[in-house]
Amino acid sequence: MALQYHIRPAGLNDVDTILQLILDLATYEKEPESAKATPALIKENVFEKGYAHTLLAFAGTPEAPGAPLGMALYFFNFSTWTGRPGLYLEDLFVKPEARNMGIGKALFSELGKVAQEKNCGRLDWSVLTWNEPSIAFYENVLKAKRMDGWLGMRLVEEGIDKLKNFAPAAKN
Repeated sequence: MALQYHIRPAGLNDVDTILQLILDLATYEKEPESAKATPALIKENVFEKGYAHTLLAFAGTPEAPGAPLGMALYFFNFSTWTGRPGLYLEDLFVKPEARNMGIGKALFSELGKVAQEKNCGRLDWSVLTWNEPSIAFYENVLKAKRMDGWLGMRLVEEGIDKLKNFAPAAKN
Protein backbone atom coordinates (compact mmCIF):
# COMPACT_ATOMS: atom_id res chain seq x y z
CA MET A 1 0.00 0.00 0.00
CA ALA A 2 1.37 3.41 -0.97
CA LEU A 3 2.01 6.09 1.60
CA GLN A 4 -0.76 8.68 1.63
CA TYR A 5 0.57 12.23 1.71
CA HIS A 6 -0.33 15.75 0.69
CA ILE A 7 1.54 18.96 -0.13
CA ARG A 8 0.56 22.46 0.85
CA PRO A 9 2.12 25.91 1.15
CA ALA A 10 3.63 26.55 4.57
CA GLY A 11 1.98 28.98 6.96
CA LEU A 12 3.15 30.87 10.02
CA ASN A 13 2.22 27.91 12.25
CA ASP A 14 4.77 25.78 10.34
CA VAL A 15 7.91 27.65 11.45
CA ASP A 16 9.07 24.85 13.77
CA THR A 17 8.42 22.22 11.10
CA ILE A 18 10.43 24.17 8.52
CA LEU A 19 13.29 24.64 10.96
CA GLN A 20 13.36 20.94 11.83
CA LEU A 21 13.46 20.00 8.13
CA ILE A 22 16.30 22.48 7.59
CA LEU A 23 18.22 20.87 10.45
CA ASP A 24 17.50 17.40 9.04
CA LEU A 25 18.81 18.55 5.66
CA ALA A 26 21.95 20.03 7.22
CA THR A 27 22.58 16.72 8.98
CA TYR A 28 22.04 14.81 5.72
CA GLU A 29 24.53 17.12 4.01
CA LYS A 30 27.03 16.44 6.82
CA GLU A 31 27.04 20.07 8.02
CA PRO A 32 24.65 20.35 10.98
CA GLU A 33 26.82 23.08 12.54
CA SER A 34 26.30 25.28 9.46
CA ALA A 35 22.53 25.60 9.97
CA LYS A 36 22.08 28.96 11.68
CA ALA A 37 18.36 29.45 11.03
CA THR A 38 16.16 30.15 14.05
CA PRO A 39 12.38 30.29 14.47
CA ALA A 40 12.60 34.09 14.63
CA LEU A 41 14.62 34.29 11.39
CA ILE A 42 12.23 31.93 9.56
CA LYS A 43 9.21 33.88 10.80
CA GLU A 44 10.70 37.25 9.82
CA ASN A 45 12.26 36.40 6.48
CA VAL A 46 9.83 33.83 5.09
CA PHE A 47 6.50 34.97 6.47
CA GLU A 48 6.83 38.65 7.33
CA LYS A 49 9.20 39.86 4.60
CA GLY A 50 8.34 37.19 2.02
CA TYR A 51 11.93 36.59 0.90
CA ALA A 52 11.22 32.89 0.41
CA HIS A 53 8.31 30.48 0.18
CA THR A 54 7.97 26.90 1.37
CA LEU A 55 5.94 23.90 0.27
CA LEU A 56 5.53 21.16 2.86
CA ALA A 57 4.73 17.48 2.39
CA PHE A 58 2.87 15.71 5.19
CA ALA A 59 1.73 12.16 5.70
CA GLY A 60 -2.05 11.71 5.69
CA THR A 61 -4.63 14.01 4.20
CA PRO A 62 -5.24 17.76 4.48
CA GLU A 63 -8.12 16.95 6.82
CA ALA A 64 -6.04 14.55 8.93
CA PRO A 65 -2.39 15.53 8.50
CA GLY A 66 0.37 13.42 9.93
CA ALA A 67 4.11 13.83 10.31
CA PRO A 68 6.07 16.18 8.05
CA LEU A 69 7.85 14.28 5.27
CA GLY A 70 9.63 16.95 3.25
CA MET A 71 9.85 20.48 1.96
CA ALA A 72 10.77 22.66 -0.97
CA LEU A 73 12.00 26.15 -0.06
CA TYR A 74 12.24 28.56 -2.99
CA PHE A 75 12.39 32.21 -4.01
CA PHE A 76 12.09 34.24 -7.18
CA ASN A 77 14.93 35.80 -9.14
CA PHE A 78 15.01 37.58 -12.50
CA SER A 79 16.67 36.70 -15.78
CA THR A 80 17.89 39.59 -17.87
CA TRP A 81 18.16 37.24 -20.85
CA THR A 82 14.57 36.02 -20.75
CA GLY A 83 13.13 39.24 -19.32
CA ARG A 84 11.08 37.08 -16.96
CA PRO A 85 11.19 35.90 -13.38
CA GLY A 86 12.79 32.63 -12.47
CA LEU A 87 12.14 30.28 -9.60
CA TYR A 88 15.19 29.24 -7.61
CA LEU A 89 14.83 26.13 -5.49
CA GLU A 90 17.08 26.73 -2.50
CA ASP A 91 16.40 23.43 -0.75
CA LEU A 92 14.42 20.31 -1.46
CA PHE A 93 14.47 17.67 1.25
CA VAL A 94 12.54 14.46 1.78
CA LYS A 95 13.11 12.52 4.98
CA PRO A 96 15.07 9.31 4.32
CA GLU A 97 12.22 7.08 5.45
CA ALA A 98 9.86 8.76 2.95
CA ARG A 99 12.11 8.61 -0.12
CA ASN A 100 11.23 6.68 -3.29
CA MET A 101 7.52 7.20 -2.67
CA GLY A 102 6.95 10.01 -5.16
CA ILE A 103 7.21 12.91 -2.70
CA GLY A 104 10.18 14.54 -4.44
CA LYS A 105 8.38 14.30 -7.79
CA ALA A 106 5.23 15.74 -6.23
CA LEU A 107 7.17 18.66 -4.72
CA PHE A 108 8.68 19.38 -8.14
CA SER A 109 5.22 19.16 -9.69
CA GLU A 110 3.98 21.82 -7.26
CA LEU A 111 7.05 23.96 -8.00
CA GLY A 112 6.23 23.63 -11.71
CA LYS A 113 2.72 24.92 -11.06
CA VAL A 114 4.09 27.91 -9.15
CA ALA A 115 6.63 28.62 -11.91
CA GLN A 116 3.91 28.53 -14.57
CA GLU A 117 1.54 30.70 -12.52
CA LYS A 118 4.31 33.31 -12.16
CA ASN A 119 5.35 33.03 -15.84
CA CYS A 120 8.86 31.93 -14.87
CA GLY A 121 11.26 31.27 -17.70
CA ARG A 122 13.50 29.04 -15.57
CA LEU A 123 13.54 26.77 -12.56
CA ASP A 124 17.08 26.48 -11.20
CA TRP A 125 18.75 24.75 -8.27
CA SER A 126 22.11 23.42 -7.16
CA VAL A 127 23.10 19.97 -5.97
CA LEU A 128 26.17 18.83 -4.09
CA THR A 129 28.55 16.95 -6.36
CA TRP A 130 28.67 13.96 -4.00
CA ASN A 131 24.88 13.59 -3.89
CA GLU A 132 24.71 10.95 -6.62
CA PRO A 133 21.16 9.72 -5.80
CA SER A 134 19.76 13.24 -6.23
CA ILE A 135 21.81 13.91 -9.37
CA ALA A 136 20.53 10.66 -10.89
CA PHE A 137 16.94 11.65 -10.03
CA TYR A 138 17.34 15.13 -11.51
CA GLU A 139 18.96 13.91 -14.73
CA ASN A 140 17.16 10.61 -15.32
CA VAL A 141 13.69 11.30 -13.97
CA LEU A 142 13.27 15.07 -14.33
CA LYS A 143 15.52 15.29 -17.41
CA ALA A 144 17.26 18.32 -15.87
CA LYS A 145 20.40 19.57 -17.60
CA ARG A 146 23.69 20.28 -15.88
CA MET A 147 24.86 23.87 -16.10
CA ASP A 148 28.33 23.09 -17.44
CA GLY A 149 30.51 26.14 -17.79
CA TRP A 150 29.13 27.76 -14.64
CA LEU A 151 30.88 27.83 -11.30
CA GLY A 152 29.00 28.66 -8.12
CA MET A 153 30.45 31.61 -6.21
CA ARG A 154 29.58 32.86 -2.74
CA LEU A 155 30.38 35.63 -0.29
CA VAL A 156 29.35 35.22 3.35
CA GLU A 157 28.96 37.94 5.98
CA GLU A 158 32.63 38.97 6.26
CA GLY A 159 33.02 39.07 2.48
CA ILE A 160 29.80 41.04 2.07
CA ASP A 161 31.02 43.54 4.65
CA LYS A 162 34.31 43.99 2.77
CA LEU A 163 32.41 45.05 -0.37
CA LYS A 164 32.11 48.51 1.14
CA ASN A 165 35.84 48.88 0.41
CA PHE A 166 34.98 49.09 -3.29
CA ALA A 167 32.56 52.01 -2.98
CA PRO A 168 33.60 55.00 -5.08
CA ALA A 169 35.08 57.88 -3.13
CA ALA A 170 32.67 60.70 -2.47
CA LYS A 171 33.26 63.75 -4.67
CA ASN A 172 33.33 67.14 -2.97
